[in-house]
Amino acid sequence: MFAKAFRVKSNTAIKGSDRRKLRADVTAAFPTLGTDQASELIPGKEELNVVKLYAHKGDAVTVYMSGGNPILFELEKNLYPTVYTLWSYPDLLPAFTTWPLVLDKLVGGADLMLPGVVVPPTGLPEVQQGDLCAIALVGNRAPVAIGVAAMSTAQMLASGLKGKGFSVLHTYQDHLWKSGDKSSPPAIAPLAVNPTDSNEEKVDLSLQGNLSCLTLEGEEENRKVHHPEASEDTSSGAQSQDCVDGKPLQEQMDELLHQCFLHALKSRVKKADLPLLTSTLLGSHMFSCCPKGQQLDIKKSSYKKLSKFLQHMQQEQIVQIKELSKGVESIVAVDWRHPRITSFVIPEPSLTSQTVQEGSREQPYHPPDIKSLYCVPANMTQLFQESGHKKGNALEGSEVRRIIIDYAKKNNLVDADNRNLVKLDPILCDCILEKNEQHVVMKLPWDCLLTRCLQNMQPAYQVTFPGQEPILKKGKLCPIDITLAQKACNKKVTVVRNLETYGLDPCSVAAALQLRCQASTIVSPAPGAKDSLQVQIQGNQIHHLGQLLLEEYRLPGKYIQGLEKAPKPGKK
Repeated sequence: MFAKAFRVKSNTAIKGSDRRKLRADVTAAFPTLGTDQASELIPGKEELNVVKLYAHKGDAVTVYMSGGNPILFELEKNLYPTVYTLWSYPDLLPAFTTWPLVLDKLVGGADLMLPGVVVPPTGLPEVQQGDLCAIALVGNRAPVAIGVAAMSTAQMLASGLKGKGFSVLHTYQDHLWKSGDKSSPPAIAPLAVNPTDSNEEKVDLSLQGNLSCLTLEGEEENRKVHHPEASEDTSSGAQSQDCVDGKPLQEQMDELLHQCFLHALKSRVKKADLPLLTSTLLGSHMFSCCPKGQQLDIKKSSYKKLSKFLQHMQQEQIVQIKELSKGVESIVAVDWRHPRITSFVIPEPSLTSQTVQEGSREQPYHPPDIKSLYCVPANMTQLFQESGHKKGNALEGSEVRRIIIDYAKKNNLVDADNRNLVKLDPILCDCILEKNEQHVVMKLPWDCLLTRCLQNMQPAYQVTFPGQEPILKKGKLCPIDITLAQKACNKKVTVVRNLETYGLDPCSVAAALQLRCQASTIVSPAPGAKDSLQVQIQGNQIHHLGQLLLEEYRLPGKYIQGLEKAPKPGKK
């Protein structure tokens, strides 16, 4: 409704009687909002304005503004909260979740289709057709849109999550949001769920790597993963999701956990590595020993936590665990002669399973080829025009050097007495000299001349992903930025930005980190950056993040900033 600019008809302060009526209407429209909360939303004395406007399609809308932000809007005598209000009261409406990459479509005026809806571990909220609902993104409960349900929850499930889910009325980043202070959604952690109910959540996260091919119309395979009962194969849909190949999923995860543990001790961990942080054992060694096509998830095992599993291993006298610093456990000894280690046979990868995986999994990530380029600025066009280049043309550094050298030789600017020096003609003077250097600096060494030319050109870069056309972007290349932030109660979080520049999906990175670190992750819009997301991981996880980016994704270290902040051995 507010995807395009609207026309304001009037903007007036609300009357006392209208203020009281509005508060009563809010209480009636939103029963979950208590009297005190309604009074906070519609304050008794603070400034409250009534804005009457016409949306771009001609709808007459009344907007209520408080503290410079739109808090409510009224359409055809129905009240609707804005995202600003929902950020203060995230549980005001039943909330559905979608992928971060869908947000751009919603902001552009699209409705939310059911294939784009993520099913949480607790199931979809119970709503009826026509109910007002909030829409949030995976990893953050702060709503980013509101819409009207196109069908009931029962109908959604019966349809197999196909068709239109919600008619979207208002979104974060639309023109109604822009009439406020344009703040970003706060980070609101997802509601805690029983660890035993987290299976579906992990399935959801594993799908995030396929976001690049997810559209609002959705895909059949996405529907089958979330709702196997809706598949045409009713016999497989009726099969319990807690049982695979006739064996309980928890039992399978226990076996995988033991296998990865023993594999790591037998082939990766050396005596020189001790003492070894238990988190490093998991993130750097056990995950690497997980067979292709499988994911090690301790929360799905009977142990639930790594510490509990290692306690059992200590009771079997395989390892010895000590708390070398407060709250941080390390493995201080390993009995490599223990029968369970000596008898363990490192499994060979199955050719059949590899073939199946190659056909079903997403394409592996390959880092892009990145070239630093230099664009010809207006004041240097004369220098480059003889070589056929115009203002704005992008050149590699080697090409710039060749052009400068050819220009100097062609115009006889190389000093006859000292060939390491270049005489500056009027064109070179205008290109590289400061005002106070004019008529003072007459010659420059080759390296100084070339360096100044490159410095005075406009930076750019070219990104080429495998199998795709090169993408030229002007400006400096921003590295992947890793920072540590201090949250409430002195808790640290790791924040990583600029992943999209390198073709990395933030949601996929968050899912990988959640499994590696066994820590919660949040994907949210990056402050101050348009159309960019950031990943936030609980704790100092820079060590694991570095391994993921450098070893698994094989990104060159020069494109990553902040790895030096990783915790030192023995520290958290």
